[in-house]
Amino acid sequence: MKTLLIIGIGAGDPDFLTVQAIKALNRVDVFFLMDKGASKDSLIHLRKHICERFIEQPGYRFVEAECPERVRGVADYRASVVDLNQDKQRVFEQMVHHELAEGEVGGFLVWGDPALYDSTLRIVEDIVQASPEPITYEVIPGITSLQALAARHKVCFNSIGQAFQVMPARRLAEGFPEGLDSVLVMLDARDTYCLFVDQEMDIYWGAYVGTADEVLIAGKVGEVAEEIRSTRAELRERHGWIMDSYLLRRRSADEA
Repeated sequence: MKTLLIIGIGAGDPDFLTVQAIKALNRVDVFFLMDKGASKDSLIHLRKHICERFIEQPGYRFVEAECPERVRGVADYRASVVDLNQDKQRVFEQMVHHELAEGEVGGFLVWGDPALYDSTLRIVEDIVQASPEPITYEVIPGITSLQALAARHKVCFNSIGQAFQVMPARRLAEGFPEGLDSVLVMLDARDTYCLFVDQEMDIYWGAYVGTADEVLIAGKVGEVAEEIRSTRAELRERHGWIMDSYLLRRRSADEA
């Protein structure tokens, strides 16, 4: 039987790897990597660096394939993601079928945690269900960029007795959720936090959290929104891509 490990490798700092993840790395014979282009070569290099640092036995190997791209600018975002995942599934299936022998263990190294804003787990589930050969899989959790963000800013996700919500920015654009005082936002390409500059809210923002390129900004939204917007644009131009997230929180009467 073939075995697949979906390993959460944290937000960028190799020290974020859990003991469970390190043990899983040392079980893998073949690591499957998706090449997302020259601008994101550093993501491939960091994965390989993690393997070099934590794997004790020799003999493991890497298999790389070009990552399909999502069609952007379409009205139906969900449909575009479904199509992308189907394209990725075909690539993964080819790699697992041709590059992983019976009895071997294949590994997918997932940024953060496989359960948060990543489709690798869903894709592997579909591969296993559709496979004519027996395949088993395991999921190893990891430290998310949101956990790292909160740790870097030395804040909690929520205030005492209150709930919080994790959401993509396109949902935040519909309005701050009723009944909540804290939201954690990912995938904000349109600086949605700027919609709240006139409200009593604080923002804790970070880009490339856990890496050598990490940048952090925090403060009242109305006071730091422009700094975040300009910094984000400059970083994206410099690196060709950006990974960022933020915590947006209503101020209490005492804080305001």
